[in-house]
Amino acid sequence: MISTKNPITKTKITVAHGDGIGPEIMDATLRILDAAGALIEPEVIEIGEKVYRSGSKAGIQPSDWESLRRNKVFLKAPITTPQGGGFKSLNVTARTTLGLFANVRPCMAYSPYVDTKHPLLDLVIIRENEEDLYTGIEHRQTNQVRQCLKLISRPGCEKIIRYAFEYARAYNRRKVTCLSKDNIMKMTDGLFHSVFDEIAAEYPDIEKEHWIIDIGSALLADEPERFGIIVTLNLYGDIISDIAAQIAGSVGMGGSANVGEQCAMFEAIHGSAPDIAGRGIANPSGLLNGAIMMLVHIGQGEVAAKVHNAWLKTIEDGIHTGDVYQEGVSKERVGTKAFADAVIERLGQTPQHFKIISYAAAPKPIHITSGHEVQQEKELVGVDIFLDWTGGTAQQLGDAIAALPDSPLHLKMMTNRGVKVYPDGVPETFCTDHWRCRFVSKIDSDKVINKKTIWQQLALLNENGYDTIKTENLYTFDGQPGYSQMQGE
Repeated sequence: MISTKNPITKTKITVAHGDGIGPEIMDATLRILDAAGALIEPEVIEIGEKVYRSGSKAGIQPSDWESLRRNKVFLKAPITTPQGGGFKSLNVTARTTLGLFANVRPCMAYSPYVDTKHPLLDLVIIRENEEDLYTGIEHRQTNQVRQCLKLISRPGCEKIIRYAFEYARAYNRRKVTCLSKDNIMKMTDGLFHSVFDEIAAEYPDIEKEHWIIDIGSALLADEPERFGIIVTLNLYGDIISDIAAQIAGSVGMGGSANVGEQCAMFEAIHGSAPDIAGRGIANPSGLLNGAIMMLVHIGQGEVAAKVHNAWLKTIEDGIHTGDVYQEGVSKERVGTKAFADAVIERLGQTPQHFKIISYAAAPKPIHITSGHEVQQEKELVGVDIFLDWTGGTAQQLGDAIAALPDSPLHLKMMTNRGVKVYPDGVPETFCTDHWRCRFVSKIDSDKVINKKTIWQQLALLNENGYDTIKTENLYTFDGQPGYSQMQGE
């Protein structure tokens, strides 16, 4: 008789074993998932150092992008990005290419089994994943100065902040904290903070607060129990998530999800640790916790809970890898394979000390789109022209430019590394070879200029031997400056 039952459907996922300890912890993780009955069908691709060395600057073969786009779920072990040589971080490339705008890193203390000074720590860091300094747009502009562009968009802010509040509701978290540095970076971090305030007003059931990133990081290290969910920008989130994982007990135990509208990537938060690769001692917990998040994401919450509870029971029973082993607390020091075996032996068991995990009512994947920003009237009112110059003092440079005949624009002031040096600079200010010259209309009654005038000013400077290396147009939006103002403006 031919069965009429539907065959079991497995979810296809893309898997990469990575570099360093990656193959060891991936093998351990997949063995546990298989033993737990996870309905997944891995499709293996090769990424990382070997691919970089073969000539791919991205660390992934072009054909393997099709696997990621087809399966839309990526379980990735850590990789090694070679230093220098123009090699791009595959993590950053995957996140931006696949639109994985939200990096989600739960962080929890496992006291008393894992040593920590903060036994009540239980928080989630939600980090913007596509923008900020991690776009990697850098330039060497002079012999002395390099720049890295910090790009923050309103849609990017809206998506990650709304995701944080939706995540709080879905997982019954009662507080969302925003961290930024908007007292200094008023345009970029200021946008993030203002969007946070706007969106927070739509969630009256959730407590919200904002801290400057420096004092917020200090509070995180000293009083992590005060936080529920932290939402922040890309660089800050990368740093504080490692801090949170470390003070919880071990970076080696943290997993993360990278979530977008179409695709998701799951990984450990730690690196490839080449110094211990091949020794069989690595802790697979970080990647396993990332895989648990993956199972929830693809709708296999029951299997996710089974694995999670078995893992917690293993920790409770004192079966520990060397990175968290404690004399007098741990019962047995084990390697990667033996730890995975211990988790498999406990599948179906539940922890006694820790709260039993259930994903039976796990929320559906959170889908977020940005709103529609109101268009504002944009007017060109000036230009910052950057020069590479070593011919003397700031006063000499400013006086020489101001005296150029037939200059179409007025030199309002100059800065060096952001400090005003002309007019009325002071000799104590240290200057490099990188100068910002702000030009505005010569006519006080007419602030608006045009791009032809800027081109004429650039041509005049170049004709007189000045090395112009960059320009930034100065715009107003509905009459408000869309640029950082200098001292005295």
